[in-house]
Amino acid sequence: MPSIRRRVRRLSRRDKIVLTLMVAVPTLIELAFVWLPTLFSIGLSFTRWNGLDVNDIHAAGTDNYAFVVKDYPPFWPAVQHNVLWLVFLALIATPLGLLLAVLLDQKIRGSRIYQSIFFAPVMLSLALVGVIWQLFYQRDNGLLNFLLGTAGTPSAVDWFGDSSVNIWAALVAATWRHSGYVMLLYLAGLKGVDPALKEAAALDGANAAQTFFRVIFPAMRPINIVIVVITIIESLRAFDIVYVINRGTNGLELISALVIQNLVGEGQVIGVGSALATILLVISLVPITFYLSRTFGKEAKES
Repeated sequence: MPSIRRRVRRLSRRDKIVLTLMVAVPTLIELAFVWLPTLFSIGLSFTRWNGLDVNDIHAAGTDNYAFVVKDYPPFWPAVQHNVLWLVFLALIATPLGLLLAVLLDQKIRGSRIYQSIFFAPVMLSLALVGVIWQLFYQRDNGLLNFLLGTAGTPSAVDWFGDSSVNIWAALVAATWRHSGYVMLLYLAGLKGVDPALKEAAALDGANAAQTFFRVIFPAMRPINIVIVVITIIESLRAFDIVYVINRGTNGLELISALVIQNLVGEGQVIGVGSALATILLVISLVPITFYLSRTFGKEAKES
C-alpha cells in the first residue's frame, strides 16, 4: 500500500504573532498583578516600614513572624476560626451540596429550576452575601428574630454582634453559597458516571445506598479531590463576609481579615500584614500542591 504522507501545516508569521500574544499578554498580566505583588509582599514581611516613605524601610529579619506567632493576640483565635471554617464547610456545606446534587440527579420535575435556585448564591460575591444575611440576622428588624418572635424585644439575639454566636451565623451564610458550588460540581460528576456501573451494581443486588457509596461515589474520585481542595482554599480565603459584618473583629477574626487590618487604614503595620499574608500563602500552597501532584502524577502514569 502506498504510504500516506500527512501534511503538516506550517504556522505563518501572522499565526506565530497571534499565538505569542495569546500566551504573552495573560502571562504578563498575571506576573504584574499576582506574582510580583506576592514576591514584594514576601520581601516586605522581613522589613519594618510605615507604608509611606520608601526611604524608611529597615530590615527586620524574622521579627514580624515572631511577633505574629508570640505577641499578636488575634492571630491564634484567627487560626482557630479558619480551622472551624474548614471543618464546618467540610462536614456541613459539602455534604449538603452532595445531597442536593443526588436529589436533583433523579430527574425530578422542575429540577432545572431547583438547580438555578440553589446555584444563584454562587453567582453573588461573598460581600453581597454578607449584606443579604445582615438583613436576615438584624437584631431589631431581621427576618430570623421576627420568625422567632423576638424582634424588637430585649430577648432578641444580636446574631452578628454577639461574639459567642456570630461565627456560627457567618458560617451558615458561607454554607448557603458553598453548597451551591459543590452541588454544581457533583452534578457534573454524576452525569459523567458510566450507567453500566449502576446496572452492574443492581444485578449484584446492591440497594440505592450501597450503589452510591460503593460504586458511584468512588467513581467520582477526581471530582472529590477537586472539591476537597476547593473547600480548603475557601476556608482559608474567607474574608468578604466577616469584613462586611464587623471588619473581622469581635469573634470573627480570620487570617485574611488580619492581613487587611494591618495593611489598610490607620495604624497600619506593613511588615506584620505582609508576614500574615505570607503565612496564609504558604498554608494555601499545601492543598494546591497536593492537587497538582495528584493530577499530573495520574497523567504521567496513564501516559
